[in-house]
Amino acid sequence: MELRPGYREWAPPAALRPAVSCLWTSVVPSGGQTLVLPDACADLIWQAGAGTYVAGPDTGPAPAMLASGTVLVGVRFGPGGGGPALGLPLTELRDRRVDLADLLPGLATRLPGDLSPGVALGRLIELTAGLVSERPPDPLVSHGARQLAASRERTDELARDLGVSERQFRRRCLDAVGYGPKMLHRVLRFRRFVSRIDAADGEVDLARVAAEAGYADQAHLTRESVRLAGLPPAALIRARRA
Repeated sequence: MELRPGYREWAPPAALRPAVSCLWTSVVPSGGQTLVLPDACADLIWQAGAGTYVAGPDTGPAPAMLASGTVLVGVRFGPGGGGPALGLPLTELRDRRVDLADLLPGLATRLPGDLSPGVALGRLIELTAGLVSERPPDPLVSHGARQLAASRERTDELARDLGVSERQFRRRCLDAVGYGPKMLHRVLRFRRFVSRIDAADGEVDLARVAAEAGYADQAHLTRESVRLAGLPPAALIRARRA
């Protein structure tokens, strides 16, 4: 498996799709700093020469300083899939990076840092398939996350539509995603904005994109961008294009 500098994603095998949003690889370019933005997901990550760790769900920007050329291979659990698969409430991993040996030592021994990237990816897929088979995603949370990702629906209205109380929906979100429905809604709305600016070629009309993503106005978008990415929208666009 030959990897080039930069980040790439692949769709997961069909057996993983209820719980996993993508497989990915990254070869850190020169400079070494990567800005990871919240995405309501948890990642199982193998790092060449180091081993495997879990990146929990972030509530803000997470700068990662890695040496140029560092090779990473990952499995990204979608909202609702990480907590059940890993067998613990994801609130315990929120804004944290934890060695897999501290969570699932039996799996960690099969993912040492001296593997080749191709073998590491194969084992990640195999081991994740076992986790997902034993402990599938919370279907209510996964469905709720898809609804929030696609609409501006309020979280209290969504709980009612799902046939559960707000309290029960919040508890299940905390366990499966790592934070409650309101934070989940904020993160997924922000990802809609990020997707739009990544797809844009030229100058971005921030007022229009803010409305399309579900913000009350451009000022609302700016406040959320600073909170979730550490940068105002214009600066975030420049950083991602760089």
